[in-house]
Amino acid sequence: MTGQATPQRESLGSILGGRKGAIDASLPPLAFVIGWLAAGNSIAWGATAAIATAVVVGVVRLTRGDKARAVVVSLAAVIVAALIALHTGRAQDFFLIQVLSNVASALLWVTSVVVRWPLLGVVVGLLLGQKTRWRKDPDLMRAYSRASLVWSLQYVLRVAVYLPLWWAGELVALGVARTVMTWPLQALTIAVSGWVLYRTLPKEHPGLRVVQGE
Repeated sequence: MTGQATPQRESLGSILGGRKGAIDASLPPLAFVIGWLAAGNSIAWGATAAIATAVVVGVVRLTRGDKARAVVVSLAAVIVAALIALHTGRAQDFFLIQVLSNVASALLWVTSVVVRWPLLGVVVGLLLGQKTRWRKDPDLMRAYSRASLVWSLQYVLRVAVYLPLWWAGELVALGVARTVMTWPLQALTIAVSGWVLYRTLPKEHPGLRVVQGE
């Protein structure tokens, strides 16, 4: 043989998955807005619609094999969001947890790169059964760091959109933004970060499943 074939590289999306979960997460907030509108701007009806939708989504997720713990956490998040809106009397506060969680996520992803523990590497490493061995590969470390910054941008973008709408009390616009910026934005993030990841890796690198330097 005169040379080596270029290693076949699987897409980042095929490793991460998560499309159904992202779509499911957008349904209760949408139900809240619809219930609020249908009942003449009633937070109570919006909260009821959101919680009922979350319960139905949870049952469906359990029947398709999702972990009960993840389902309970998702349901609890919707209930807490509903209680916050009911307590403050401001419908837009149903989305307050989303605003704060995206601020925290943006900071966490950026910090992970600064401290040389890029979160994308942590997640993919766990999914591939590598644990933290990928950190021994300088090429993977550099690639995961750059791709993790792409992930931080999606949270920054959400905050930039959600925060002004929340502040202005634009509930319908918040509901639309929450829907559009869930799965579609996540899909775009996976695609762009995957491109950055493989663009950063040398052409001769064997791929994400192989750790060089061990």
